[in-house]
Amino acid sequence: MADEMVELAQRFINSYNVPGIPKVEVNGKTSWTVMYALTRALQHELGITTLSDSFGPTTLSTLQSRFGPQIDEMTRHGNVYRIVQSALYCKGYDGGGMEGTYNGRTAESVSDLKSDMGVGGAYPGSGLQPKVFKALLTMDPYVRVGTGTEQVRSIQQWLNGRYVNRREFFVCPCDGHFSRDVQKALVFAIQYEIGMSDDVANGRFGPGTQDGIRTQAVLGIGSADSSKQFVHLFQAAMRFNGWDVAFDGRYSGALADIVTEFQRFAQLLPANGSADFRTWASLLVSTGDPARPGTACDCITEITAARGQALRSAGYTAVGRYLTNANVPNPRNKKIQPGELAVIVAGGLTVFPIYQTNGGDRDYFNAQQGARDALAALEAARGHGFLPGTTIYFSVDYDAVDEEVTSLVIPHFRALNARMAAYGSEYRVGVYAPRNICSRLAKAGLTVGSFVSDMSTGYSGNLGFPLPRDWCFDQIATITVGTGAGFIEIDKNVASGRDRGQNQFTPRGPDTALDVAFDPAQQGALTTELLHYIEDNGHDDWYRDRTPEECAAKILDMDPLITGLARSFRMRKALVQAVVFWEYQADFTDDGVDVLVAGYFLWKETYEAWEQNPVGEPPAPPPVWREDSSTGAAQIFGNTAILARNHCVGAGVIPGPSLDGNDWHVRRDIWKRLRDDDDYNVSTVALVHIHSAHRVGVTADRLRYSDADNVAVLARYNGTDPDAAQEYGRRARDLYNIFERYNAALRG
Repeated sequence: MADEMVELAQRFINSYNVPGIPKVEVNGKTSWTVMYALTRALQHELGITTLSDSFGPTTLSTLQSRFGPQIDEMTRHGNVYRIVQSALYCKGYDGGGMEGTYNGRTAESVSDLKSDMGVGGAYPGSGLQPKVFKALLTMDPYVRVGTGTEQVRSIQQWLNGRYVNRREFFVCPCDGHFSRDVQKALVFAIQYEIGMSDDVANGRFGPGTQDGIRTQAVLGIGSADSSKQFVHLFQAAMRFNGWDVAFDGRYSGALADIVTEFQRFAQLLPANGSADFRTWASLLVSTGDPARPGTACDCITEITAARGQALRSAGYTAVGRYLTNANVPNPRNKKIQPGELAVIVAGGLTVFPIYQTNGGDRDYFNAQQGARDALAALEAARGHGFLPGTTIYFSVDYDAVDEEVTSLVIPHFRALNARMAAYGSEYRVGVYAPRNICSRLAKAGLTVGSFVSDMSTGYSGNLGFPLPRDWCFDQIATITVGTGAGFIEIDKNVASGRDRGQNQFTPRGPDTALDVAFDPAQQGALTTELLHYIEDNGHDDWYRDRTPEECAAKILDMDPLITGLARSFRMRKALVQAVVFWEYQADFTDDGVDVLVAGYFLWKETYEAWEQNPVGEPPAPPPVWREDSSTGAAQIFGNTAILARNHCVGAGVIPGPSLDGNDWHVRRDIWKRLRDDDDYNVSTVALVHIHSAHRVGVTADRLRYSDADNVAVLARYNGTDPDAAQEYGRRARDLYNIFERYNAALRG
């Protein structure tokens, strides 16, 4: 929502005609663009000639030398006051107008701001100190935001209030959320309590900080804060990592119990409930203590018998290996090699599969690529023989910021999951990624386990984010194991025990009998042949709303999905293509019937709501309604889809629970998906064919149906009427033969 005072601030920025101060959009909405422009305006007013978005050391020192310890009513600089007032409005405070004075309202808002930051005690009064000014010109919030907690916010305020007068400590956000800046502030605080000077403390978890924790900050029951606040800081670290502990400066038995729980969760064994170095490290940096032992690893190198023996002797029990090579020019040969899995198992190791063809580039992630990855990973895992239930860890090997997780990574994994479900995948979707990505995908219900790339300690997706609750493997260090023929470089992983890897495999190998992607260069010839068949056989009545050209284009637009269905269920693509081509012509009565079904379900929903709150008369059913209709691209009844899915679940063709066709909620949800989601609709065609084959007694290998088998299965798609269904079967078989000629040529 636009704010008129923010608009005034934006107009004030645009009143500058100074090179280096950009014009901003006047939309009443605050943003980093606005804050950067205000920073540049301040630099200009301070006489700095090289303007920058950064409120860095030069800006800070110049501000101090020009105006002293604070900006207040004695500063008497109209434009600096306007910058303060503009920033206050952008932060949600009352700036006191835009007339360029430090009036009572402005001063009161500055006091409120400092109180929200927790620095009111360190900086009493209503003046604006340079560090507070720096914080004001950011988008950092100082009030609780969204799911942030007051407990975390109070610790953020405590950190600011206690350490803001140290030279390199700057005001951290007070929004109730753990973040990169809060993590850095916490490490600074530990360094100060260890005794580091301002010239040494840097906010990084380096050797000096680690040594200081080892010698000064090992805590246990009975420890209490003295002049050094180590218990408080340890409690802050626990809180920031999502563990509900008191912030009272006492190392109580209750705190020790929760620490023990955390240690078990993070596999810091033996779990002793004390704040030892490894526990501190796991709370402060994504790798934790990289010297701690791991029982799992991943590598790009083939595991030979000698290497397997070296790994087993070093205490490793599981190894992550790649399903495929990268899809880049001259890729490294990092995929599982022929016979390698048997060698690994013989050496006493298990395997967990990783899928990465690129994954290190933001441009790789989108819904289309996610859909492609589903088939490639599924076929590779089946080819290597991974058993049903195996988790495949799909790689996101770059530092995606939170907005990119929302706009790129989540759509990628949503499409990947949808395609895996469409193909009846027996495998589960996991992720290899930084912490934030892992946690967000799990929260969205798109992954079942996380392989955490915690070695990337500088990634924004690791800094300020706790270890994901569903972590399976935690990658913490690159090391070498073995000598001579057994020498191998690995990434050492800590294992949670949630995924123990696989040690049984039933390899399928490549199957050249399966259909492949359609050649787009053949689209014109295919369309012409379909059109001639329709015209030559007098079937013009089939196409009332869409032309043959449109129907053929629809088929070829969905070719990646249809190819995947055919390969996954080991059937001919033409079985799906023929009925989708026919049904997509959209008989003119279908839309009207769909309206009647939609009206029926709307009445059911409103009647159910009335039953829960029976006020007034119950809603009357519509005068004309239908409970089901053939709908969507391939014209499938909701009940037909339910029966087909249940049959395929029972036959072990697809995983998952059976659907209750007697529950109108289930019927509604399936029918709506068939109507609104073409991918779901067309993916159901394959299941209907499998169910139809069972019903009509066609039990042959689906790749080797006879002509009579094809007619029988296609006829059953239309129903059970002897004449209409048989006529449908014969016509659909003719279409099947046209599509199959093109498909067979590509297979060959």
